[in-house]
Amino acid sequence: MDNRPDPSVPLLSTHDLAAGHDGVQVCAPVTVRLHPAAALALIGPNGVGKSTVLHTLVGLLTPLAGKVLIDGEPVDERRSSFRRDVAQVLDDDAFFPSLTAREHLLLSARGHGVVAAEAAVDAELAAFGIEDRADALPTKLSSGQRRRLALAAAFVRPARLIVLDEPERRLDADMRQDLAERLAGARDDGLAVLFASHDAAFVQTVADQALLLGEEKCRLVPPGDAPEAMSGIQG
Repeated sequence: MDNRPDPSVPLLSTHDLAAGHDGVQVCAPVTVRLHPAAALALIGPNGVGKSTVLHTLVGLLTPLAGKVLIDGEPVDERRSSFRRDVAQVLDDDAFFPSLTAREHLLLSARGHGVVAAEAAVDAELAAFGIEDRADALPTKLSSGQRRRLALAAAFVRPARLIVLDEPERRLDADMRQDLAERLAGARDDGLAVLFASHDAAFVQTVADQALLLGEEKCRLVPPGDAPEAMSGIQG
């Protein structure tokens, strides 16, 4: 019997979701249907609410209206099944101050049942170019190194959905390209990818669709249109 999820059924979905703070909506209502083996980018000008929408989609903020479903059930980031299936990089500073970079990755890998966790951690430290900082505490890492560590923690564990807020932030050009290509490969292997970005080239490499957020409406655009859409020129 094949117990794999049906790729025709959305993994994450919402219709006319209103996201905001203190009763104030940050952008027009959002509709999302994200399937396995697909990637959706949230794009738009600064201040339009990309981070707020991401936080609402993963249950860290309560919707002002509408609801978010994962596998047909309301999103609840407290559920063990949600934490098992969803890897997130929304905050570079969500670290335990007394654990080294290596210890953080081992905790994530072992907590998610990764076989040969030590080897998996070594591979991620190398992939993100921080192997020489493996035994450093987060407070001793630069902001760029903390960003790489946070991303490594998302990749060292299995997931069905990865959610990233500006994954290209504080990465150099080569690492940005490597990350984009890795996400595209993982998407093709079945991972669902949801991310917010200001980098049009990153969006074009990773995303199947881009959701342009705006105050009056939110609309889907092809990733190839991302540079024009992100420049504020409306087609």
